[in-house]
Amino acid sequence: MIITGEMLIGASAVRGAEVTLRAFDPARNVDLEPVFGGGGAAEVDRACNLADAAFDPYRHAPLETRAQFLEAIADNIILLGDVLIERAQAESALPKARLEGERARTVAQLRLFASLVREGRWLSATLDSAQPDRKPLPRPDLRLQKIPLGPVAVFGASNFPLAFSVAGGDTTAALAAGCPVVAKSHPAHLGTSELVGRAVQKAVADSGLPEGVFSLLVGAGNAIGEALVAHPAIAAVGFTGSRRGGLALVEIAARRSVPIPVYAEMSSVNPVFALPGALATRGDALAAGYIDSVALGVGQFCTNPGLLFALADSKLEDFIDDAMAALEKKEAQTMLTAGMAAAYADGIAHRDASGAQRIATGKESEMASGALPALYRVSAEQFLATPQLADEIFGPTSVIVVCPNEDEMIAVARQLEGQLTATLLMDNDDIDLARRLMPVLERKVGRILANGFPTGVEVAYAMVHGGPFPATSDGRSTSVGAMAIERFLRPVCYQDLPAPLLPQALADENPLNLWRLRDGELGAN
Repeated sequence: MIITGEMLIGASAVRGAEVTLRAFDPARNVDLEPVFGGGGAAEVDRACNLADAAFDPYRHAPLETRAQFLEAIADNIILLGDVLIERAQAESALPKARLEGERARTVAQLRLFASLVREGRWLSATLDSAQPDRKPLPRPDLRLQKIPLGPVAVFGASNFPLAFSVAGGDTTAALAAGCPVVAKSHPAHLGTSELVGRAVQKAVADSGLPEGVFSLLVGAGNAIGEALVAHPAIAAVGFTGSRRGGLALVEIAARRSVPIPVYAEMSSVNPVFALPGALATRGDALAAGYIDSVALGVGQFCTNPGLLFALADSKLEDFIDDAMAALEKKEAQTMLTAGMAAAYADGIAHRDASGAQRIATGKESEMASGALPALYRVSAEQFLATPQLADEIFGPTSVIVVCPNEDEMIAVARQLEGQLTATLLMDNDDIDLARRLMPVLERKVGRILANGFPTGVEVAYAMVHGGPFPATSDGRSTSVGAMAIERFLRPVCYQDLPAPLLPQALADENPLNLWRLRDGELGAN
């Protein structure tokens, strides 16, 4: 498939005339062909109006049609073959194996949601039978199901050109819910986005769906994204990126005459609590795993462990020595963009100036836009007195915080902002301390894991990839896993409606064969 540099607005390919853009190869430090034409308010309006027109026909399409549509997107992405991987590699400098794994995850996610659509539990079909003889007042016939919100704006992420981008988790969940999607390409992945966008566009056409079910916009700067969020047809927003960017979209959405929800994944330092029993028995292995997680993908994961807390003792010193030795073997690697590399260097400079002790630095390399790994050490007292030490630095760096006792460890945990994850490195001897930490961590994070590292997010029914602010703009949601569909749904109650007007999910004969809650009993009733 040839990349043309066009936007995809419904069934059309459109060359924007507002601005020209090029993708960039950060490894070779060169611009990539072709030139892309960026759009503006007119293209936003056209895409959003098409999405609005498609909304009712799409949401009322049979669930099987919707499920097959998601599977068609997955099949089309696979059919892109090496062209997709090679372009994504050129635009991101990510290794081929990483991108092949990300493609597999993207496809698996689409197929998981197709299965979810067919199953229909997300409709939350609920029936409360009428009780005309109830005293003192009769009860009406009440039935409930969830319906989609409306067209969703999706912003591609910088660090996952496939799994959190044009056909990533936000798009997949929105389409599964019955919401048309207007996506905006990330400027670092213009070619990758077009390839995937054409795979989605083809699936729309082959499935016989309205063309407005999907559009892909391209633009420079913030104007096109701001116009997209402000458009009255848009009913919700999915975003993965910086805190500043996420909060800007939240503000625009709140200022609208009809405010809408923005589901923004923004920033997280993913604290690790290395407990003494675990350090005593396997500190060397844990140190190696910790540094591997810090440096994985040049630290460009939203679940990168940016903080580690431990109690002061001799085993901690051994662990720190092992961590330092492991980090000093890590080479500087190319970051996704030159802008990210500059932001990382600036963050490291500020951390050095904060008084934190840099205890290890990675190896220099000749990589363009290379990010040099760095490891720091501070006391719990210093950490509590220097709030900026808890700020996210997007890249391969972390801070070890040495706590004099358990109470101090609990105190620093209480001071943390909302996070995506928290990790307990522990053995059986650590259960009591872990039990003290658990209530604090439950209030702070969306996922608590034991004896692993957070850089890895399984796409599954039980996964939560979210957390309290500022990890996300809405801590009640997740952007990964089956529950992600809930973001784009709302409940509607139907009271005493005649049978011909009831949605299929709520019909007495249960034609969709759903599991439903009828008069308090769950079953295929």
